[in-house]
Amino acid sequence: MGIKIEENSGNIHCKCDKIKDVQIHLDFPSVGATENIILASVLGEHEVIIENAALEPEIVDLAEFLNRMGAKIFGMGTSVIKIKGVNTLKEVSYNVMPDRIEAGTLLVATAMTGGKIHLKKVIPEHISPILHKLEEVGCKLNIKKDSIILVSPKRLSATEIKTMPYPGFPTDLQSIFACMLTTAKGTSIITENIFENRFKIFAELKRMGVKANIEGKTLIIKGVRKLHGAEVQSTDLRGGAALVLAGLVAKGTTKVKNIEYILRGYENLDLKLNSIGADIIKEGS
Repeated sequence: MGIKIEENSGNIHCKCDKIKDVQIHLDFPSVGATENIILASVLGEHEVIIENAALEPEIVDLAEFLNRMGAKIFGMGTSVIKIKGVNTLKEVSYNVMPDRIEAGTLLVATAMTGGKIHLKKVIPEHISPILHKLEEVGCKLNIKKDSIILVSPKRLSATEIKTMPYPGFPTDLQSIFACMLTTAKGTSIITENIFENRFKIFAELKRMGVKANIEGKTLIIKGVRKLHGAEVQSTDLRGGAALVLAGLVAKGTTKVKNIEYILRGYENLDLKLNSIGADIIKEGS
């Protein structure tokens, strides 16, 4: 694209006089890479084509937002995206799409605690792999255009999960589902094909009585009846949320440290869970 990039003392400096016409083929359909190429390409007099672009709904939402501002982006939601640079963007008012990962987290929290939830302002087709897996483990779902009602059984059943780029099962919900399956009946197998460090959280979950083994990119979980409270530490955003959910079903009190990871990706998670029956105190609040 003609951008000069330098790394110095942990900082990345980018400089460019003019973006040039270019066709970029991504080796992997990365969400972050696709988004950053789009953002870098919006302004100017050029044409940038992204091949093997990510298909996630967040890509479509970003492109629709930018197009509303006057950008010229075509093909979002497909594997080939074309961006024609424009001179200026205008101010707009825009409603961001519902957070599908937060929606999945709330559904899993309900499923693993044996509860019932009516989740509104959600786009079910964005989380269809999640909904299929929830049905596989025994949940009953009533899916409407923009809402989902979930009723959990007394005990969930084991299942198998393989993370894949969208529209496959999202890696961002792998830790959350894995946590749910720690108390499911039977043995569950999870294969992580996207983010190799997702299993780090299980060193913490084992302190709570979880039985699991890691073999390469595969996690084998043997469901137990009960978890017990412990002091644990978040190691990443989704893993931290998984620890919170584990605390919901654990006997006794669980203290989750390093919650700055969780706060980076969830707004008022404690308040939302408390509103449906949890008992969470966020220290310092």
